[in-house]
Amino acid sequence: MTSDPPENPEELDLGALRNQIDEIDDRLVKALADRARVVVEVGRAKRGDGTPIYAPDREKRVLERVLEKHDGPLSNRTIEAIYRELMSGSFSLELPLRIGYLGPPGSFSHGAAVSYFGSSVELVELALIEQVFEEVATRRAQYGLVPYENSIGGSVIDTLDAFRDSDVTVYAEALVEVNQSLLANCPPSEIVRIYSKPDAFNQCRRWLAQRFPNAELVPRASTSRAVIDASKEQGSAAVGSPFAGELYGMNVFCERISDNPNNITRFLVLSREAARVTGEDKTSLMFTTTDKPGALVDVLNEFRSAGVNLSHIEKRPSGRENWEYTFFVDAIGHFDEPAMQKAIEGARVHCVSLKILGSYPRASRIL
Repeated sequence: MTSDPPENPEELDLGALRNQIDEIDDRLVKALADRARVVVEVGRAKRGDGTPIYAPDREKRVLERVLEKHDGPLSNRTIEAIYRELMSGSFSLELPLRIGYLGPPGSFSHGAAVSYFGSSVELVELALIEQVFEEVATRRAQYGLVPYENSIGGSVIDTLDAFRDSDVTVYAEALVEVNQSLLANCPPSEIVRIYSKPDAFNQCRRWLAQRFPNAELVPRASTSRAVIDASKEQGSAAVGSPFAGELYGMNVFCERISDNPNNITRFLVLSREAARVTGEDKTSLMFTTTDKPGALVDVLNEFRSAGVNLSHIEKRPSGRENWEYTFFVDAIGHFDEPAMQKAIEGARVHCVSLKILGSYPRASRIL
């Protein structure tokens, strides 16, 4: 006598698979609890010897090790996001961290802070970039996150200028994708005005001209403010981040509308501490040359002679004398490496002032 076949074999298979997932989740939860107990002990050890709670060199090694062992099917970006959030929770167990960022909530800086530090730290909204520097300098925040350079718009001048007047150190960097999106709570045919920051309009001007040629483009101080204002008006839309849309109840009509899809902003993590050597580092400096012909060339030649590659150079008025400029340079390598020390000491001879802003691990992946 044979038994009747299952009425729905696929449903039975799905149930078995879900049971497997439940069993795996049980093991995951236990493993996370075991890891957290070790983290608590690590925190005690750090407090005992003064080791910083957040160490970018250690973070880099953890992420590289995890991604090396990972062979799919989840993407590396997903695995990194999971581990960044896991490390964020670990920070809160070791010592609660306070991170300053350029607000308002929903800004790309806010999104970058969440992506980099996770959601278990205390994120402090600040109105100006110089205030982020001040929070770190006065130790009201352990770390700060500021935009430094955009792949389309270039250097962020407020950040450059803040370095002149603040005694903080660059501790790490993060590369963050700028995903400009159109947010609206009405049908596209009803959109008569679009709010955003002028820089954001410039990044997607062709897209907007093709699809909304008759819409009024209304400037706002930030993409966050644009989303807030658009959410209150019928027939209004905003160019901003999906993250801001989630915060302020705006639907994403279309993502990734930038005319250049490779829109990346480089953020710097500010600290009062110095980062250790990882072997894949970058050093940022600012200097003002002596008033003589070829002084800048002389400085650059010192790095070339030492075999140190420069990846970024920018200038700003020094703020001391008319037509005197401060140069900002990124050099590949760590200050503790002999070649970098040789280049910097040689460069000082040709400078009125030279300040090392920090040596820190190079970002290798986009968040």
